Amino acid sequence: MQDFYIWFTTGTEHIADLKAIDHILFLLALCCVYNALQWKNILINITAFSIGHSFSLALSVLNFVKMSSYLVEFLIPLTILITCVLNIINSNNDKTINHKLVFIFTILFGIIHGLGFSTLLKNMLGKEDSIMFPLFSFNLGIEIGQLFIVSLSLLLSFVFVSILKINQVKYTNGISLVIFAIAIYMAIERL
Repeated sequence: MQDFYIWFTTGTEHIADLKAIDHILFLLALCCVYNALQWKNILINITAFSIGHSFSLALSVLNFVKMSSYLVEFLIPLTILITCVLNIINSNNDKTINHKLVFIFTILFGIIHGLGFSTLLKNMLGKEDSIMFPLFSFNLGIEIGQLFIVSLSLLLSFVFVSILKINQVKYTNGISLVIFAIAIYMAIERL
């Protein structure tokens, strides 16, 4: 049980750590287009991200996939930039969001984000006999951490849209532009 706790808390700390700000920014960008009543869409997208993230972590830790850490670290802010651009395009378009497209992008972006953490996770695992239990525990911790970030995002949305009466489109565009600017800085820094 102690091993579960160690790996679980490592996963939750990975999300809460400001060194993982890219993960937090991605989640905020992904969720800012939704309100609490659209929780199913949020849950589907977060699950898609987790599937991609877990899949690439497992493949990388098992040495099935190897990718330059420099390239992955550069691609991560690009996933954030693309998400922000999609948010702005979708929010300024009268048509509804193409949920299938967002789902596919979210899985792909989860794969990239998972590859970003895989090197550190490999080092942490060391010579574990079986990686399945630590990987499961770690991913469960990430999922709980993500749900916390999503809850904060929904609270932020509620405050701005419902209490302060800011239009949802303006809110989405504003949050997306702020995150976009931070992601541009991160991409340039990693280039």
